Amino acid sequence: MGSIRADLGRKIHPEPIDHFDRLPDSLILLIFNQIGDVKALGRCCVVSKRFHSLVPQVDNVIVRVDCVISDDDPSATSSSSSATSAASDKLRHPISSLFRFVFSGLFKPLQSLSQLIVPSTRRLPLSEDFDGETEQNTVTHHSPTQVLKNFNEIKLLRIELPSGELGIDDGVLLKWKADFGSTLDNCVILGASSVVQNMNSNLSSSGTCQNIDNVGNNNGVENDNGSIPESFYTNGGLKLRVVWTISSLIAASARHYLLQPIIAEHKTLESLVLTDSDGQGVLSMNKEQLEELRVKPLSASSASKRTLVPALNMRLWYAPHLELPNGLVLKGATLVAIRPSEQPKKEVVGSEGNWVASAFEEPFGTAARMLVKRRTYCLEMNSF
Repeated sequence: MGSIRADLGRKIHPEPIDHFDRLPDSLILLIFNQIGDVKALGRCCVVSKRFHSLVPQVDNVIVRVDCVISDDDPSATSSSSSATSAASDKLRHPISSLFRFVFSGLFKPLQSLSQLIVPSTRRLPLSEDFDGETEQNTVTHHSPTQVLKNFNEIKLLRIELPSGELGIDDGVLLKWKADFGSTLDNCVILGASSVVQNMNSNLSSSGTCQNIDNVGNNNGVENDNGSIPESFYTNGGLKLRVVWTISSLIAASARHYLLQPIIAEHKTLESLVLTDSDGQGVLSMNKEQLEELRVKPLSASSASKRTLVPALNMRLWYAPHLELPNGLVLKGATLVAIRPSEQPKKEVVGSEGNWVASAFEEPFGTAARMLVKRRTYCLEMNSF
């Protein structure tokens, strides 16, 4: 009689069905890959046992670094505000020391995030715990290597620093993009002493680039024939461009050096990008370049913890005044294309010139394409 009543109760009040459980794992992984952000994935990881088992299978991960602290910075375990301030001070001094990446700790309601980031059978020390029992003004730091160690199948990895390493004055433009294998494959640097918006610019309906010599005439700027003016050598212009170039190469080689443990641990990687929120510098490695680094270890600089920069061939283009189709004016616009001397020379215009023209997003890609049409100056640099 009791069983009949139980059966009748189940018919009247059936157990709720969780339709989400009917979704296949492949579909959930597709959603997780669209999320990408490692902190958001950490939150997903604590939702259920099923999510906890699926998150490590994500193959598209984005790591946004909260702050950067030098190896000898004692504030690494201090308060969040102190760490951020110290990191900011370090960042604005060009390559003054080697940086390590850190994540600020997450508090409630992310108590169990440490299961994904720092799995352990023992209880972590209070300074490394995420259980929310620490004081609210304390912060726990984890390097991207630690954060990523429980992801087993990463193919696409993007790491974003909070800002660029190079301290530049307001209004100055400095961007670089570098490709690495076991050493530098190529680097493109775009700089300008100032960037202003020409409010009187008449944009053509087709959006095509104007001739830069004519633009110079229309704006009261002395006409030039594509050559570097004599004043460029005497007023410190050339010296400043050399500083930009060396500083960008050092920043790129330092980033490359710090990626070693991640590349060694994640054999499934096919694409790795290390950038910053300022858009100052981008280091990228494709599948072949990643495999090259695993097979042929990098050569480290004896002076600091960074990859040795090989002897280089450089091509430089300069325009005292460069107006883009959108009205943006680059004063003292400079483009530098760099490749190791031991590599065969590669064209920078035509079908083979995409490695220069495609280095930057718009409108700066247009600036690069306009600059390479000017007179080319060749330079060489020794290994350092």
